Amino acid sequence: MQLDAIPQLKHTNSDNFFLLAGPCAIEGEEMALKIAEKVVSMTDKLQIPYVFKGSFKKANRSRIDSFTGIGDEKALKILRKVSETFEVPTVTDIHEVSDAEKAAEYVDVLQIPAFLVRQTDLVVAAAKTGKVVNLKKGQFMSPESMQHAVKKVTDSGNEQAWITDRGTMFGYQDMVVDFRGIPTMKQYAPVVLDVTHSLQQPNQSSGVTGGRPALIGTMARAGIAAGVDGLFMETHFDPKNAKSDGANMLDLSLLEKLLTNLTAIRKVINTL
Repeated sequence: MQLDAIPQLKHTNSDNFFLLAGPCAIEGEEMALKIAEKVVSMTDKLQIPYVFKGSFKKANRSRIDSFTGIGDEKALKILRKVSETFEVPTVTDIHEVSDAEKAAEYVDVLQIPAFLVRQTDLVVAAAKTGKVVNLKKGQFMSPESMQHAVKKVTDSGNEQAWITDRGTMFGYQDMVVDFRGIPTMKQYAPVVLDVTHSLQQPNQSSGVTGGRPALIGTMARAGIAAGVDGLFMETHFDPKNAKSDGANMLDLSLLEKLLTNLTAIRKVINTL
C-alpha cells in the first residue's frame, strides 16, 4: 500500500493503520524532538507505522498577526533532525510551487493543503519530486472529485499518492465528515482521516480558529471502523499555548491511550 516506498518507515507489516502525527507547526527544535520522542515510543510499542508531521511554515492564517513560522530553512532542518534522530520519515505541507523542491530535500512526504488541492502547478511540482504526495480533500470537494487530483500525480509519473479527508464545510463555522466518502476515495488511493482538522471551527469572529478536541477519540474510532488506511492528528504537550491550531489539537498525554484503543479496534476490523 505504498508504504514500503517511504524510507525509515517501520512496522509496515503489522497490518495496523499508519499514523501521521506531530505539532501543527514547528515552533523550535526542542519542542519538535520532545513530541517526536514520545510518539515514536508509543508507535514502536503498538507497531504503528509512523510519520512525524510538522509544518515548516503556515501560509493559511486568519489574521496577519498569526504565527507563520520560525523561518523556512530553520524549520526544515529541524524536520531533518527529527528524522535522523529517531529514524522516522517526516511530512510537511507546501503552499507554493517553489516549496516543493525545497521541502523535498528534507522530508519524505509532501502534503498539499485542502484549500490548494485543485492547484495543478502545485500538485504537479510535488509529484515531480518523486516523494509521496498527500492530497488533502478540499472542504468544498466531493469524494469523487479527488480522483482527478490523484490523476494529476500519477500523470506526472508518480504513483505515490494518498488522499486525506479533513471534513467538509457545514455552514460557515463548522466541519462535518461524511464517512460514505471513505470507500469511494479508497478506489483512487490510500485514504487517511485527518481527525483534528475535521473538528475545526473556522471563521470565528475573533479571527482565531476554534475546535472540538473532546471529540478526537470519537472521530478517530469512527475512522478506523470505516476502514481508513491511516490517521492524521496534530498533538502537542501544551495545546493551550501552541502557536498554531491549539484549539483542536490532542494533548500529547492522551495519545497513547487513544492509540491503544484504536489498535484494538483495527484488529477486530481486520477479522471481519
